[in-house]
Amino acid sequence: MKSIQLDTQLQENRKGKSLLKKVLNTPPLLWGGMMFALLIGVAVFAPVISPYQPSHQNLFAILQPPSTKHWLGTDQLGRDLFTRVIYAARTDLSIMVLAEVIPFCTGVFLGMLAGYYGKWIDTLITLITDTLIAFPFYLIVIIVAFASGAGQKGIYITFILVGWIVYARVIKGLSASFRKQEWIAAAQTLGIPGVKIILRHLLPNVLPQAVVVLMTDMVGLLVAIVTLGYLGIGIAPPTPDWGTMISDGQSFIATAWWLSAVPGCAVVYTGIALSLVGDGLADIWRRK
Repeated sequence: MKSIQLDTQLQENRKGKSLLKKVLNTPPLLWGGMMFALLIGVAVFAPVISPYQPSHQNLFAILQPPSTKHWLGTDQLGRDLFTRVIYAARTDLSIMVLAEVIPFCTGVFLGMLAGYYGKWIDTLITLITDTLIAFPFYLIVIIVAFASGAGQKGIYITFILVGWIVYARVIKGLSASFRKQEWIAAAQTLGIPGVKIILRHLLPNVLPQAVVVLMTDMVGLLVAIVTLGYLGIGIAPPTPDWGTMISDGQSFIATAWWLSAVPGCAVVYTGIALSLVGDGLADIWRRK
């Protein structure tokens, strides 16, 4: 019994070392992971890092440049810009993650169904995806935002409606190729139900590619969140949001350029981090 437990522990340690070695040998994943971890850490510990509140106004300190008191300066209402940027990271990143959960699960599952079973299921899902993809994404976002009101609700509804498409299209093709493999045929010969084959055997094989697509899609969703904030139909003030901050600072671009530049750089930084993580995961997946 002890020898079995020891062997199991040794195998787990080897897997952990192997995974760490893969990460260290994949610079995009290593750097992207550290960048994104830093961003998450700053967002989570924002109340500890900043001595100010994001909505605290000081009309005697408006449009101040970066200084030791205000690291990134202040905005047109005297609010500390650094504080608002890191609190905006909390807002935008939480929406980005939560808005991906349902579309990711739905798209992966429907893609596996269409790829594994084919026939009328494939035809139906293909028809739905082709119909929805014919409409511009931002047009759907704006229509839903006006119908449901500005804020997080419209973003969630829109992405639940159309966000699953990209996963379904990718996973469908991947599942169709796996369907022809011998191990799927062997499972079918043993009489294992189709749903069990999909969840137990097919899902672990398509999940790595789905996660790679997830990283790329999160960048697009972040841009959509920021764009809606910039247009004034996203996160409602005074909640800090990178898009709203960029829009508010546009009027002062000649005299206080940092108001728009700093949140813009935060968006670029996040996009680079997620892209690097996605590229790194794709590299590891291709080396298997």
